[in-house]
Amino acid sequence: MKAKSTILDVILEFQRSGFEVTVMPTEKRGHATEITARAEVNGFETVVCFGGDGTLNETICGLMRIGSKLPLGYIPAGSTNDFAVSMKLSNVPKKAAEMIVKGQVNPIDIGSFNGDRYFTYVACFGAFTATSYNVSQGFKNALGHFAYVLGSVKELTSIKSYDATIKMDDLTVSGEYIFVSITNSTSVAGIVKLKEELVDMSDGMFEVALVKRPRNIIELNKIITAITTSNFNNGQIEFYKSSKVEVIYDGKLDWSLDGEHAESEGTVKVENIEHGISFLR
Repeated sequence: MKAKSTILDVILEFQRSGFEVTVMPTEKRGHATEITARAEVNGFETVVCFGGDGTLNETICGLMRIGSKLPLGYIPAGSTNDFAVSMKLSNVPKKAAEMIVKGQVNPIDIGSFNGDRYFTYVACFGAFTATSYNVSQGFKNALGHFAYVLGSVKELTSIKSYDATIKMDDLTVSGEYIFVSITNSTSVAGIVKLKEELVDMSDGMFEVALVKRPRNIIELNKIITAITTSNFNNGQIEFYKSSKVEVIYDGKLDWSLDGEHAESEGTVKVENIEHGISFLR
C-alpha cells in the first residue's frame, strides 16, 4: 500500500533527474527475480527495488544469478526494513529516491546459501526465525517490528534448541543453540541490534551470533534482556566473524533468508561473496 500511494512521487523524482523510468509491478512470489534477471539484456542501466526486504531479496537473487553488476537502488516500503536501517536509507520514498539519484555506487557483500540461493543481510534459524515469515502481513503493517518482538517472546517460552556444529574460517564450535544467525547487518527482524562499529557490509566477512540454550530462568532473562537492550555481553550469546560458515545439524531446519523461508537437511554451507552487488546510495 505504501508503494502504491507514493509511486508517482518516486517516478517524478527520477524523471526530474533525467531517468527514463519503466515500472514493473510484481505479481507473484519470485516475480522480482524473473524481472531483474532480464533487466540487463532488455537494455536497462539501473535497477531500483521499491518494496520490503523480501522483494529486495528476490531482486538481488535476479542480479546474482546472471552475474549482473547493474547498479541497484532500494526504496524501502516494508514493515521492518532491516537492510534499510543498516544502510541508513530514508523510509520516506521520495527522499529515498533522492538518495539514489544523488548517490554513488558502493559495493556490498552478498551471502550465498548452499550455492543456489542468496541473501542480503541475514540467514538464520531458531527461536526468532519463523516469526519473520509466519506473522501475517497485515499484522506487520499495523504493528511494525513489535509484531516480531511479540512473536519472538512467545517462541522463547518453548525453548526449542538445536544441537549443532558450526564451522568457521579458523574455528569450530558445538553446542545447543536456540538461535543462530549469519548476518551482514546492524538489525535483524527489528529485534537484534548490533553496534555499527561491529559491522562492515563490504569487508567480505559475516557477523555470526549464536544464542546458547538457557538452562534456567536466570539465563533466559539474560537473553531477553540482551535482545531488548542490545547489550550482549552476558555469556549467553557468542559472536564471531567469518567469511564462510558451515552449519552441521542432524535433521531438517527452517531458515529465514532476509525474511523468506528456506529449508535444509544436514550440512548447510554459507559463503560471503565480497562486493557481490553494486549498490546506489
